[in-house]
Amino acid sequence: MTQEKELTDADYRALAAFRHAIRRFQSFSEGQAAQAGLTPQQHQALLAIRAATPEQATVGYVAERLILKPHSATGLVDRLVALGLVVREAAAADRRRVYLRLTPGAYAMLAALTAIHREEVQKLRPVLLDILGQLA
Repeated sequence: MTQEKELTDADYRALAAFRHAIRRFQSFSEGQAAQAGLTPQQHQALLAIRAATPEQATVGYVAERLILKPHSATGLVDRLVALGLVVREAAAADRRRVYLRLTPGAYAMLAALTAIHREEVQKLRPVLLDILGQLA
């Protein structure tokens, strides 16, 4: 068992700064999603589906990535389908298995949002690296 280092005032300041930076990014992200007509969860679900391999993109995967209960993820996906952003596709080998696919409109919307988010992450990078260095 390792001995825990006693926490210092600097540790608390660094952790507070880290949480503040994350919260600022989250607030930024929520605002960008809203401007695109999405809820933050819808944006995150689209991003998870886009990042998944074709065989991973299931409601269960969305639930895992968004830390949701399966029935909540099902409702979220249902709303994305109703918005015309996601389609369900039965697997060829096992018709009981359903994969999620983004529509062309979802790809375009997500590409624009991701470009904006990447710029924000690049701005935030030096701040986070500094804070992580303080926590090391």
